[in-house]
Amino acid sequence: MEQMNPQLNGKIAIVTGAGRGIGKGIALAYARAGASVCCAARTREDIEETLKAVEQVGSRGLALQTDVTNVESVREMVDTAANYFGGLDILVANAGDTFDRRTVEESDVDGWLATLNVNLFGAYYAAKFVIPHMRRRGAGKIITIGSGAGHKGMAGLSAQSCSKAGLWMLTRVLAQELWQYNISVNELIPGPTKTERVLELYGQGDDAPFNIDSEWVKETEDVASLALFLAGLPDKGPTAQSFSLMRRDN
Repeated sequence: MEQMNPQLNGKIAIVTGAGRGIGKGIALAYARAGASVCCAARTREDIEETLKAVEQVGSRGLALQTDVTNVESVREMVDTAANYFGGLDILVANAGDTFDRRTVEESDVDGWLATLNVNLFGAYYAAKFVIPHMRRRGAGKIITIGSGAGHKGMAGLSAQSCSKAGLWMLTRVLAQELWQYNISVNELIPGPTKTERVLELYGQGDDAPFNIDSEWVKETEDVASLALFLAGLPDKGPTAQSFSLMRRDN
């Protein structure tokens, strides 16, 4: 069994998109810090593997197959996790994807809408349903996984840019609504990160798709370290803030 760091000892977290990549890395970092972790994702096999890794470090875990674009699926996931663990303290709204990578003129309407459904509405559903549980606990942390494209925009990535811009505004509005309940809401922007999904889309080349001057190419563990820092901040710590790992202006 790995040595655990008790930074999040006794905390209960939900991580969406926890089957692979950044979400899996965050789930394991939280488990190593002593948190109980609900691992949610669409693919049963992936979250079962994450659950095994969580349990191997000595933490309690739960794997729930969840479609974040389905409001009832998210409601069931949140309620099941809260009942199983006895409450909720942390939400990482990580599940996301981009289904259209063309100009607005050439875009596929279904792909554009699917991107918003995952990146924006999926986070909205999760936040909506975890809030009552966090209020009962007297505090909480909501961490949204954003993108530099949501602050600056990117030609040919309108679906990604608009969905992540909406997510950033949701983060800010939630922070205004929840500060008095000691619930902080912050955005984490990973920047270019080597994940299975990125390598599937762009290939295995070391510079694909990371040929950006000055940029630091992250491993999932690098992103997980910042997510751990945000989860461990004081209850009256920062809120409505964007924390970025990029080496360039958003």
